Amino acid sequence: MLMGNKTPLWERPAVLVGLMVGVLALGVAIGMALGLWSGKSSKPVPGAEQAPAPVIAATAPPPPAASAAPDEDEGGPLLAPPPPRPDPGSSEALEFGHASDVVSLAPAPPPPPIPEVKLPPAGAAVWLKNALPTPKTGGRPVIAIVIDDLGIDRRRSERMAQLKGPLTLSYMTYADDVARQAHDARVRGHELMVHVPMQPQSRSYDPGPEVLEVGLSADEIRRRLDWGLSRFDGYVGINNHMGSRFTSDAAGMRVVMGELRRRGLAFIDSVTSERTVGAETARHYGVPFAARHVFLDNDQGVAHVRAQLAKTEAYARKHGAAIAIGHPHDGTIEALAGWLPGLEARGFVLVPVSTVVRMGNGQ
Repeated sequence: MLMGNKTPLWERPAVLVGLMVGVLALGVAIGMALGLWSGKSSKPVPGAEQAPAPVIAATAPPPPAASAAPDEDEGGPLLAPPPPRPDPGSSEALEFGHASDVVSLAPAPPPPPIPEVKLPPAGAAVWLKNALPTPKTGGRPVIAIVIDDLGIDRRRSERMAQLKGPLTLSYMTYADDVARQAHDARVRGHELMVHVPMQPQSRSYDPGPEVLEVGLSADEIRRRLDWGLSRFDGYVGINNHMGSRFTSDAAGMRVVMGELRRRGLAFIDSVTSERTVGAETARHYGVPFAARHVFLDNDQGVAHVRAQLAKTEAYARKHGAAIAIGHPHDGTIEALAGWLPGLEARGFVLVPVSTVVRMGNGQ
């Protein structure tokens, strides 16, 4: 039998088509099987609990911790004062927002170095000549009450001068008839000071005429100070009316201290600013000085003044001496009238401010 014209199987069309269809069917079958198997494996297992998605809660940052109130007895910063109260009878009270009602003995930061200047010759100690005699203290703590802003309100100034002394009464330079008022107060046994207007921080406060201002020439500062000091006599020195701006200015205060040194007068810093350079400038110029410790009437109510007088007693008992400054307000007059008679029985001695200056306890 002859085999010459037979075609091989793999070259026949029907066989090739059949093979291709078979391979395609096998691939479809394998794909379906894999899909069924994967679907079954993704179903949750009965009884199993899916973990919830994490929730991130938005929380506010904790508030800053409140700082503890400073303790005056531990030498902390100055106590925060009540807000200033407008009062036409005492323009200095308007500045009480710039200073504390009680001055702490916390050590102050070192002052900037004072440039070397040729000090004027020291004059005769007029402050000692005009000072009241120092009362016998017997070792008891002493308190000096300084009342300033006097002379403008004549009626209240007179009531204050009628209180039992010795008080230290500081009269405004520009008050009418101030020489007679000051003379009458001295006859009643009170010590005298000149209340010199000095520039405050705020321009909305009017310290009065002939105010000592930052930026004035030295000659103009001396002229204005000379005018104030010429209004009456018999005083031991000056204290500042307002002055939170001027007493912080070293250049202006050097002119004032040079003049006080030449005239032999003392300086009492009312401390209307925590930045005052009064103490270090006075010390450098050899001017006798002291600084107030308590403000009596930044709140003019009788109860508040009585509380401030109690603070004054506590300060004097701890440190040996205290200087409190007040003003001719009705509440202050009433509180002092009730407080003064029993002071000695409570173990204190009322003294003029010159006594505290002599003791060196007013710094």
